[in-house]
Amino acid sequence: MRRAIATLLALGAIVLATLVFTSDRPSAWRGASHESLLHGHDVSGEDWGADFVLSDPSGRERTLRDYRGKVVLLSFGYTHCPDVCPTTLAKFAEVRRLLGADAGRVQVLFVTVDPARDSAELLRAFVPSFDPSFVGLRGTPAQTDAAIKSFRARYQVVERNGDIEVDHTASTYLIDTRGKTRVVAPYDEAARQLADDVRELLRAG
Repeated sequence: MRRAIATLLALGAIVLATLVFTSDRPSAWRGASHESLLHGHDVSGEDWGADFVLSDPSGRERTLRDYRGKVVLLSFGYTHCPDVCPTTLAKFAEVRRLLGADAGRVQVLFVTVDPARDSAELLRAFVPSFDPSFVGLRGTPAQTDAAIKSFRARYQVVERNGDIEVDHTASTYLIDTRGKTRVVAPYDEAARQLADDVRELLRAG
């Protein structure tokens, strides 16, 4: 009986020591599953988004490589958009406000899916009106299609009641400081959640 009790006490001590040793170790060391801390859809392990060549309103060619070292918030849209695009850009401005001192480490890129109508002048007037740091980009139809395809997005020009509208993907793509697409956030993700995801990517470096 005494031997059985001693054995149980010894086993208990081993279990306790193991718990103390592993409790302050990263979950990967413990073999436990590690849930993403991101609010948006974590696509870190997938192949989303390739570099592109598009032009800013001054006519200068831009690529994602130009923004290495910053977290990029990328969205597709067009200046004539009645609701989704202005709402998204206003949310991005709120994200920068929430980030405070880290706002300078973030770059918003707005890629038009309507380059036929969205001239450089229109982009220059529309996009920075939400925040002076925001950059609007446009390209040829082929360049636009390539960018859209690489981010698994879509767009379609349609005519409704005599007006031309463009149905397009309304997601936000978060690209980390090394140029890797890490998060796809839905249109209805709140600014605070989006800011949290940006902070997480900035912490990761």
